[in-house]
Amino acid sequence: MHAVFAATGTTASDPGLWPLRLPSVAATALAASGVAAVAHHLTGPLRGGGTGQGGRCGPAGRVAVVAGVGYALLPPVQMYAQEGRSYALVAAAVVWATYLMLRERWVAYAVVLVLGCWLHEFAVLALPAHAFAAWRSRRWRLAAGAVLAALLPLALVSARQAQQQLGWLGRPSWQDWAAYGVLAAASLLLARGAARELVRVALPLALLPPGLLLAVSLVHPWYVDRYVLYALAGFALLVGARLATVRGWWVWPLVGVLLVPVGLWSAWLRTPESRKDDARAVAAAVRELARPGDAVLFLPSRRREWLLSSPEAYGSLRDLALSRTPAASRSLQGVERTPEGIRAALLDPAVDRVVALLDPVGQPLDGYPAEAVKRQTLVSHFDLCSVTDVRGARVALFARPGDC
Repeated sequence: MHAVFAATGTTASDPGLWPLRLPSVAATALAASGVAAVAHHLTGPLRGGGTGQGGRCGPAGRVAVVAGVGYALLPPVQMYAQEGRSYALVAAAVVWATYLMLRERWVAYAVVLVLGCWLHEFAVLALPAHAFAAWRSRRWRLAAGAVLAALLPLALVSARQAQQQLGWLGRPSWQDWAAYGVLAAASLLLARGAARELVRVALPLALLPPGLLLAVSLVHPWYVDRYVLYALAGFALLVGARLATVRGWWVWPLVGVLLVPVGLWSAWLRTPESRKDDARAVAAAVRELARPGDAVLFLPSRRREWLLSSPEAYGSLRDLALSRTPAASRSLQGVERTPEGIRAALLDPAVDRVVALLDPVGQPLDGYPAEAVKRQTLVSHFDLCSVTDVRGARVALFARPGDC
């Protein structure tokens, strides 16, 4: 991360991190154009200019424009267009793989979908959705097999890391199921009366990836909605097909009314309040609270991510639980000591004060032995001096009894 900051000419305290966001912005634009291309292909192949059924200004062109713009306007899509993570890139890969499937460009289809799967393995859930439109094609089955074969090495490696990477997830909440129910109901309603070929592509793409991941998460809790962001491309296709073919003056005022909450949501997404946590606020609280030589403890260990954007705030603190740094372990967050090692480090007589970075109130406690040892040792051998609440976090100061 620090190398990326240096390469882009930015610093962790500088708000100008826009170079890190450019790939996601470009990928979202690419995905939106892909949605438009899929919509146009399914509702009337371009047969030259003009205003006929297949022309750019005809019904197929209107469906394409509305679907592409509708996809770009969806708040979850906008959210991950402004974050320097892989989800927008994965969505672009899946959308264009869908287009290549429709054009029967099987080699290109396999290559693009493999790229999406290597960016995020759950892109493979697009294959069951594509099967509804292409399962009769022997070449699609070969291409799908090639995608699975290319993904297998990554899957074998990541299977050993699944608990570490996804162990923080719980089973889907009722809110997750309710959101999926709303998506399913809206998609089924929009599908009524739409072109059969479009429905056969769009409806499975909208419903199968999130539905399958929710079902799997009843056994292995792996569901997060952003992991299947690309499913919204299927929803946008259905929206485009319905809005572009509705007759009557009343539909456009209705669209205008619906755009008001979308606009408000989009504006909110661009504020700090929209984020689950505020790493800069955490760093500021640490600067105010800590003294040189204090120890720092992350509860749970994944909260070490908060120091990645502001390493200077933690430079004078001793990370008691860390046995190997991120650089030495070639990992994002480093490697922690064993539970026994963490306890011994906390009980070192030289440790007088500990700055603990905690999840906000209401978050479930991690059940790992190392995390339990951290909590138990702090409670039994230190006094809680103060707690500072910031967005998505708590910064607590512990000291030896009588030293607060």
